[in-house]
Amino acid sequence: MNNHNPMSRADPDALSYAKRKREEKRAEAELIGIDADFIGHLVETFYVRIRDDALLGPIFAERISDWPSHLARMKAFWRSVLHNSGEFSGNPMLKHLAIPGLELRHFERWLQLFYETLGEIELHHSATELVGTRARMIADSLLTGIAMKRDGLTGGRAGKDLPYV
Repeated sequence: MNNHNPMSRADPDALSYAKRKREEKRAEAELIGIDADFIGHLVETFYVRIRDDALLGPIFAERISDWPSHLARMKAFWRSVLHNSGEFSGNPMLKHLAIPGLELRHFERWLQLFYETLGEIELHHSATELVGTRARMIADSLLTGIAMKRDGLTGGRAGKDLPYV
């Protein structure tokens, strides 16, 4: 049988372990209120802010014509990040590298709006810390990738000044 799916050849014990760890991560997140409904509300509320923002709104408006599809994709992304659901596939780095002129101020503003949204919908302080920390890690990673592509290794610490939740 010529099956190209690497998971079909994986050790059943490893698959079981991975599934158990995913379930544990999701359960831990849900204990502090980070369930699918929270993630959906976060994404919907956050992107209202993004669309209305003078700095970021035009960048998104230029690239996104189908908002319901984009929001569904962002919900899947955040469920993958916060629940380790594995349902998101894509390459956010490539998408962001294709946007000319992105720099620190854009990611600072993105985080500011994200943190404001978290503060507004906060259910549990631990949830805000966890989600905010993950958002900062993502912003740092994207900004650093963009800076390294543009400036080489000197861009390696581009996200060091990003705000924390």
